[in-house]
Amino acid sequence: MKTYQIAALPGDGIGPECMDATCIVLDRLQSETPGLQFAITSHRAGAELYRESGVTLPDPVVAACVDADAVLLSAIGLPDVRFPDGTEVQPTMMVGLRRALDVHSAVRPVKLYPGAPGVLKDNGPGIDFVVIRENLEGLFASFGGGAKVGREVATDTMVITRGGTSRVTDFAFRLAQRRSGRPSDGKKMVTCVDKANVFRSMAFFREVFMDVAESYPDIASDAVYVDAMSLYMVQNPWDFDVLVMENQFGDILSDLGAGLVGGLGLGPSGEIGEDHALFQPSHGTAPQIAGKNVANPMATILSAAMMLDWLGDRHQDPVCSDAAVRLEDAVARVLANGHIRTPDIRGTASTTDVAHAIADAIAAPATSLGAPKHSVT
Repeated sequence: MKTYQIAALPGDGIGPECMDATCIVLDRLQSETPGLQFAITSHRAGAELYRESGVTLPDPVVAACVDADAVLLSAIGLPDVRFPDGTEVQPTMMVGLRRALDVHSAVRPVKLYPGAPGVLKDNGPGIDFVVIRENLEGLFASFGGGAKVGREVATDTMVITRGGTSRVTDFAFRLAQRRSGRPSDGKKMVTCVDKANVFRSMAFFREVFMDVAESYPDIASDAVYVDAMSLYMVQNPWDFDVLVMENQFGDILSDLGAGLVGGLGLGPSGEIGEDHALFQPSHGTAPQIAGKNVANPMATILSAAMMLDWLGDRHQDPVCSDAAVRLEDAVARVLANGHIRTPDIRGTASTTDVAHAIADAIAAPATSLGAPKHSVT
């Protein structure tokens, strides 16, 4: 029986509260699951550490993340903690960690659970799609670079490579194979989101996408311009299954998707590479509510479910894979019950209340509320 080594980075603001809540849930899941074993080791990194020491991501922490079986990270960064040039410290840490782990595909599930406060009047047959953003290239490849001439001109460069685009596209099609298809008709489908009508880089992204799609004749494929996708995600989100796109486009559209299904407090994410993976909620540190025990921990808890799913698939461990399904199902049942929820989703419960409710739900019989699971590999 393997003991999974988990590197935990609680971070800043509401991050430590959400991580503590997630550990309450994971401890219960482990105690209720024979054969499931993991050891969580916490490491300091982020804005508060930078305020104290001038370092955001110490080398020993990077090494611990590389050595771990998976990384679970909570919110990182604070608006008032900045480098001398005026930029926030959070991007430096996150980009550095992504590059160290070589996590090329960022996975953002957009799923409307029964009882969650969706914003659409009509949710049709349901909302359950995944935004996958290439995680290391695109416009974000200019991070730490770019050019500025005095106070008049600044440029950043879009970087699209065949290797990077092929990796993320292949990942998207493999994920589509594991999913149940789009809610409208069950069709398994991968959609390329780009701006190929204007930019050569985006036309190249689409070209590589179509080349990879030929290797997956069992999965439908199409392409949509990013501006049109912003409209379709609001008008008919049930017509989509897996969306794959450049880094900056994914950064924007994934937040729009979260807005459809209850907000960032219900938005988990995973960043997946060939050998490493990092899991974290989509929301920020929300320093205005830090320490008040009112933050929604569900995004972090659902990210932990994605982590277990990835570990189960990577290590061919059915116990771990089943635990992932049970954890997501427990979150879904607490949402459906409607009595225990934090203020961001129209409730009055505390962060700790929600954690204990989900922990208690783990021991109850499973339901189908959480299906299909947040497959991430």
